[in-house]
Amino acid sequence: MNRTEFQSGERSETRYVSTATVADALGVSVTTVKRWVDDGVLPAHRTAGGHRKLLVADVYRLVRAGSLPYSDLTRLIPTAPAEVEPADAVRQRLIAAVNAEDHDLIRTILLAAYRNGTPMDVLADRVIAPAFAHVGHSWEAGKMTVSAEHRITQACVATLYELRAELRVNTDPDRPVAVGGAPEHDHYVLPTLLAKLTLLEGGWDAVNLGPHTPMSAFAAALDDLRPALVWVSVTHLTEPQRFADEYTAFFRRAEERGVAVAIGGQGLGGALRASLPYTTFGDGLGQLAAFAKTLRRPPPRAKRGRPPLHGRSPADD
Repeated sequence: MNRTEFQSGERSETRYVSTATVADALGVSVTTVKRWVDDGVLPAHRTAGGHRKLLVADVYRLVRAGSLPYSDLTRLIPTAPAEVEPADAVRQRLIAAVNAEDHDLIRTILLAAYRNGTPMDVLADRVIAPAFAHVGHSWEAGKMTVSAEHRITQACVATLYELRAELRVNTDPDRPVAVGGAPEHDHYVLPTLLAKLTLLEGGWDAVNLGPHTPMSAFAAALDDLRPALVWVSVTHLTEPQRFADEYTAFFRRAEERGVAVAIGGQGLGGALRASLPYTTFGDGLGQLAAFAKTLRRPPPRAKRGRPPLHGRSPADD
């Protein structure tokens, strides 16, 4: 593994943090961090007031070398930057982590990007999708083994499940339901999982049926879950014509119930796409998010500043 690829960008190379921040990230006490500094384990800069400040890159380097334990390295990354980091920069760092097969760094980059304000559909379309296209090209060129590809995918999936707990989810019991998945013999997990998270962030109660789901299960969900929206993510088809026939029959049932159907994915192209009925088609999750907004506006985000006291607004004072 190329250890130099761990660093998460120029900000980490030049940014100092306190011993308390490092202790929080490593899961140890502040006293322990100070002792490591005094023992020469961790390099530190002393301020004029005698306080220890540690370079983030030094902490990363020692964690990667196995010299330090850690709890959550995302705590070393600022969670309230002046501006959201450009998706292109996040993508470049994620690809570097993929090339290094550094699963911990993959997790750190994705969690930090979302915590720093990158919307889920942007994270999916402009960061994760291009990174995994790179993974596919690397495998085809013989630069990456199938085993490595699967481990990288699992690292990303595990991070997304972890991220699910941090999504700004609408808890309104009357929020609309969306149901989706990938069709039978399509075993790709990431696309339909990302669709679920995108819709959750948009205020929907999104239910992911997962990969390898027969169209009969989609049809049953129309009655069982009464969705307002169904998404079908198609990455791979073994029998395109069979899928087209079964999907078309399903669409007619959904249409009769007034249920919108969104389809997309690299498995749909050319004549096959042209033969299929649908409410909307998307090449990315940004289009799914935009379409979902036409059906329901996302919940408002909390604004910064002091909340009103006892239900009064500032104008009441």
